[in-house]
Amino acid sequence: MSTPTPRNDDSMMNRFDRFDLRRFRARDAVSCVFVIAVLLVVFQGASIRKAGEEMKPGIGRDAILAVGKPAGWLADRLPLASVSNAATGWLAPEQQETSGPGAFTAKGGAAVSGQIPTVTPDAFAAATIGAKAPPRRALHTLLVTGDSMSEPLDDDLARELEPKGVHVVEDPHLGTGISTTFLVNWGALAVSQVKRYHPDAVVIFIGADDGFPMPAPDGREVECCNAEWASIYANRARQMANTYRQDGAARVYWITLPTPREPARQTIARVVNAAVEVAVQPWADQIHIINTVPVFTPGGVYRDSMSVDGKPTIVREADGVHLNEAGSSLLAGIVLGQLGQEFTY
Repeated sequence: MSTPTPRNDDSMMNRFDRFDLRRFRARDAVSCVFVIAVLLVVFQGASIRKAGEEMKPGIGRDAILAVGKPAGWLADRLPLASVSNAATGWLAPEQQETSGPGAFTAKGGAAVSGQIPTVTPDAFAAATIGAKAPPRRALHTLLVTGDSMSEPLDDDLARELEPKGVHVVEDPHLGTGISTTFLVNWGALAVSQVKRYHPDAVVIFIGADDGFPMPAPDGREVECCNAEWASIYANRARQMANTYRQDGAARVYWITLPTPREPARQTIARVVNAAVEVAVQPWADQIHIINTVPVFTPGGVYRDSMSVDGKPTIVREADGVHLNEAGSSLLAGIVLGQLGQEFTY
């Protein structure tokens, strides 16, 4: 009886047999899972907490927060989250932009010391100097983008404009922010969006997930939310706005954050809104701020409901951050009014 010819093992796993390394027990697997869970809590506790806070009320949200709150508390007191972000910043889900042309860097967008930027005609909207407004032009493509705040606004605008022949690109990126490049680098994403869609106008609604530390030009990590943090954020927003305006060929409508319910989020939203206002000043003729605070939260005071068409109407989601369908519909009307001043459709 001949001896069977040995089969080639391309996996080369047999090299472990010599050292008895392929004989693992169930206890080993459980231990491995436990270690991974501990590392996740230590390095990304704040992310778990934030994810839970943004979920709609229910058993799932309660379960996530039961883990996320103590994990977030621990992460706030350890410097490991920033280490994790730096070490894994090159990783991202498929089709997400984290690098490439326009990507934010530690020194990206920082003003050069000693230089005074030149004021150009783009800084003056026609109405502010009494000049005649340019004729309206046809709106062919509208890009609606941002984080979760841009939903369902993108659907509302699409329902209104697509029957009129406007191509509405709905491109939300949930869980992202300008102050973090972990999932998406918005500097690079803006370049990619413009190159792909060539929009005539861009509506951007973002900031709900912001508040992360950002690197200063000298490499230091700057925590939210002082003037230095605001300046770094404004430089990033300015870079995006400049990309979206496409050398003056497009119009940009940047929507500010309505005041959220939680005091900690209110601080972030206030600084984000102030930074955006400063960021777009060089192009007042091409970039318009749509300020939601006077509409939804006058005086920066949070409210769940307001009068809409003479009726008390709830306009916010239960999370105290996002607009609900009614609030989004109201905002869509405001955006359409702005678009109608410069475009025909």
